[in-house]
Amino acid sequence: MYPYGSQPTRPPVRRSRGCLSYVSLFGLVSAILRSAHRVATRLFAQEGEGRIMDRVADRVQLARTVLGAAATIALVLAYNVDWKRLEAAAWGGVANLIVAPFVLLVAGPLAIVGFIYYAPPHLRPHLRSRLRAPLKAVGWYVLTLVVIGGILGLAAQIDDRDGKSWWEYVVAVAALLVIVWGFPFFFLASLYSARSAFNSAQVHPMLPPVLTLALVWVFAAFNLIGDGMPGGPPLVQFCSMLGGPLSVTAVSLWELRRMRTRFGVTLRT
Repeated sequence: MYPYGSQPTRPPVRRSRGCLSYVSLFGLVSAILRSAHRVATRLFAQEGEGRIMDRVADRVQLARTVLGAAATIALVLAYNVDWKRLEAAAWGGVANLIVAPFVLLVAGPLAIVGFIYYAPPHLRPHLRSRLRAPLKAVGWYVLTLVVIGGILGLAAQIDDRDGKSWWEYVVAVAALLVIVWGFPFFFLASLYSARSAFNSAQVHPMLPPVLTLALVWVFAAFNLIGDGMPGGPPLVQFCSMLGGPLSVTAVSLWELRRMRTRFGVTLRT
């Protein structure tokens, strides 16, 4: 018997993996993206009482996006379109994503005013009372642009010399935070702002598909003016130039019809 016999064996102690496993590059990047995604979702993808949760429509939109990308790649492989032009188109798509919220800042108020004016007089005060969510989303987006632009502008004025003042160190740290966290947040904010049209569904459920329909044709016109007709045979030119806008138009019209037939939502309700 202990203490004269054999000492009892202690259960093995589980060693902690330590902090290094959580500070790995992948874990750090994942944490930053999750944080930016969480904040962007909270600000620019609010559900709200006016939003209709339609999983079928979400799946159709996702399928259209995947099929559109696959069709573009198929056209390139079939007709040997210049890969540099495809790369330029890809970067143009990213640029459109960034520019989309700015176009919505101009087109959105016009569409919302049109919806409110078209609504019956007794519903107009109710629709105007639901403008708070889109206005808040617009305010947060503009504030994001002002903060990022201001910090990077101040950082560009810092001299590369010794003996910097304290405010220059503060600006340098803030600029690092903007690059590490602010840029992913801005990209996600642009994505969700374009998709939700600055939470305009809280004013009327039909506003997001209508604004998406108008937005895609505005970008089609900009791309035609800026880049001209795409290369390849006439069929390839037609599909490359009008395939995307026509498919988005078809999905948006189908979504509007589905709202009317399945959920009883019309432009005047």
